[in-house]
Amino acid sequence: MTRPSISTGRGDDGSTDLIGGSRISKSSVRMFAVGSVDELNACLGLVLAEEQMPPELRSSLERIQRTLFTVGADLASPSSPSRLTEEMVQALEKWGVSLEAELPPLTRFILPGGSRLAALLHQARVICRRTERWCVALKEDGPVPTATLLFLNRLSDVLFLAARMANKIAGKQDVVV
Repeated sequence: MTRPSISTGRGDDGSTDLIGGSRISKSSVRMFAVGSVDELNACLGLVLAEEQMPPELRSSLERIQRTLFTVGADLASPSSPSRLTEEMVQALEKWGVSLEAELPPLTRFILPGGSRLAALLHQARVICRRTERWCVALKEDGPVPTATLLFLNRLSDVLFLAARMANKIAGKQDVVV
């Protein structure tokens, strides 16, 4: 049988390689964390494919995608030093502060929605929260870089702010409870 060149067949037994050569079950907590990072990155790819993507959001979201690739690599190589730097976390925090400064103060809870872009950013936010939960569960079993947990926690906040900014740019109101 012929299969695509990217298919090794090694995972047919339900296991997968980590960076460094060890193999683990595809159903391990580590792989759920890695897969959630991948899902979040794919969701951000969908966000970035939006035709109405404001340039002031695009560059930061593209940087976040690249950083998420680093987060996934760190989770897939638990015996290697983290590639996620303090500067990457600080860049995310800095963007969050700048977004918040341009938004009206939040006085009520809001629902995901408003513009399509905001709704997609809220979807990315909840995937980020789930990814963070998987990484916290993983930390109970093995190493997870502290910077990874910090980055994911900050990222969900920043995605919330980016969703609000997307609504502001689109001239849509946040959907209040």
